[in-house]
Amino acid sequence: MSEPTPTPLGTRAAEADAADDLGKLRERFRLPDGIVYLDGNSLGALPAAVPGAVADVVGRQWGELLIRSWDESGWWRAPERIGDRIAPLVGAAPGRIVVGDSTSVNLFKALVGAARLAGEGRTELLVDATTFPTDGYIAASAARMTGLTVVPVEPSAVPAALGPRTAAVLLNHVDYRTGRLHDLAGLTAAVRSAGALAVWDLCHSAGALPVGLDEHGVDLAVGCTYKYLNGGPGSPAYLYVAERHQARFDSPLPGWNSHADPFAMSPVYTAGEGAVRGRVGTPDILSMLALEAALDAWDGVEVEAVRAKSLALTDFFLECVEAYVPAGRVECVTPLAHAERGSQVSLRTDNAAEVMRELIARGVIGDFRAPDVLRFGFTPLYVGFADAERAARTLGHIFG
Repeated sequence: MSEPTPTPLGTRAAEADAADDLGKLRERFRLPDGIVYLDGNSLGALPAAVPGAVADVVGRQWGELLIRSWDESGWWRAPERIGDRIAPLVGAAPGRIVVGDSTSVNLFKALVGAARLAGEGRTELLVDATTFPTDGYIAASAARMTGLTVVPVEPSAVPAALGPRTAAVLLNHVDYRTGRLHDLAGLTAAVRSAGALAVWDLCHSAGALPVGLDEHGVDLAVGCTYKYLNGGPGSPAYLYVAERHQARFDSPLPGWNSHADPFAMSPVYTAGEGAVRGRVGTPDILSMLALEAALDAWDGVEVEAVRAKSLALTDFFLECVEAYVPAGRVECVTPLAHAERGSQVSLRTDNAAEVMRELIARGVIGDFRAPDVLRFGFTPLYVGFADAERAARTLGHIFG
């Protein structure tokens, strides 16, 4: 909703956008005109390179080359090749990430694998009590399969809950409801000092902020690619296995694609070497190669620059909310401290579902989480300061 005379905050937003180097990357995405898109923490925008790449995969690689594309178009090595494209975005060396399956499937592999790597007498699986529900369901199933007991624990209480019975700890890097960023480095160090394995869900952090998997000694990690990595709806997820664990990583889903000699069709399973152990069945080539093209949007981009803009955007949005929204109508549930904030802002309000519907009707797209949370995701590659100002101003108009 435009105004005849720009507000001071609107003028500041325009000046910030004019000085923003990352703002030039917006042309790498296709975004509808007139829309402020603040739901990249659920589904990233369409990178401009994807439609042409998918057309080539369908029309030429599949349509003309047919089965030859497994070799000639590099389909067979796509899970590892694309994993190496994701690796620098989460602080991993090449050869430690394999792409494929869903986050849920990869989490099951990681948790069962962690339990099998744990030492004798370790019978407890600590699970983030605030985790995304599916993570909890998968953790419970993995625990039943491996004889572990699930112990729900708040992330801040993990160090005190660790003990000689702890086998592994499952944590979310960023809380999906509140946007709270947890201390990956400190919690991983605590878990490993207790002799357990740290398993991290990176769905709401990869592509939004530095992760440092190798640097901080993370054991196993999983993440989706359709949020800040913009891979498209249902794009394949990924599994990270630290190099020190790869030789002993025992996946509960030993498919033919992870066999040391897959085309031998041996009745006896022999695991391949390295990250390939995380593969299961035939790769989902269409969505996988769409993801590969989407990652072109990251060419020349430093994650540290993305993080700096993310914090500036969310700071500015909160300032605009304070200026435009009548006092007492919303409560910020996202931590204000930079060290505790991901790349989203969550606001609690009455009638949140209705408020979000009205925002969307006015061209500001965020999302709602029951019962009372408005979520606004800031993807620095295509969201600008003018977007943040307009979103807050529109919210103020609704409450006004």
